Amino acid sequence: MRDYQGEEILVIPRELFDELGAFQGIQTDNSPYLDAILDPANNFFMDRGQAEEDPNFKQIIPYALFHYRGKYLHYTRGKSGGEKRLHAQGSIGIGGHINPVDERNDPLGKETYLAGVEREIEEELIIKGGHQNQIVALLNDDSNSVGKVHLGVVHLFELESEVVRSGEDALANLAFQSVEDLKGELYQSLETWSRFCVDQLT
Repeated sequence: MRDYQGEEILVIPRELFDELGAFQGIQTDNSPYLDAILDPANNFFMDRGQAEEDPNFKQIIPYALFHYRGKYLHYTRGKSGGEKRLHAQGSIGIGGHINPVDERNDPLGKETYLAGVEREIEEELIIKGGHQNQIVALLNDDSNSVGKVHLGVVHLFELESEVVRSGEDALANLAFQSVEDLKGELYQSLETWSRFCVDQLT
């Protein structure tokens, strides 16, 4: 078991995901899932070391895409990233875990979740200009050990400026790429979740 130094992260029981309707890949009809996932009666904080090894739970991971004038932000996962199983893979999604530090007036509810999303983005990116953020899909991939213990919530950030810099070493080779390039020469290097997202891009 990896050492996550007592980190606690937001999870739901795998059983709940199955009851809602388990799927493989990307799900754009996300309302029924979100209402249940962000219901404080259904989620809780769990030791990350345990959650990473136990497929009876799904870790809730916001996965943010950044769009500017037809192009999407792309990067390569560096060695300093927290998930060693994804190192050196290409990605168009930025995100992370929801932690107790994110709790707001609605413990474990939507406000807490959205606070976690904003914290993760502020930690990892330096964005000039404003943005709009909406949830557009859910991601699930039970075909590998990483995917079996995670459930992604896809956010689309529409940016007002292309001036974006990396806030940490885990994001290497940061650049906006066209849909054509993402579906072409960059596609094979993408992590699975990013491939699911790119397949939906037009």
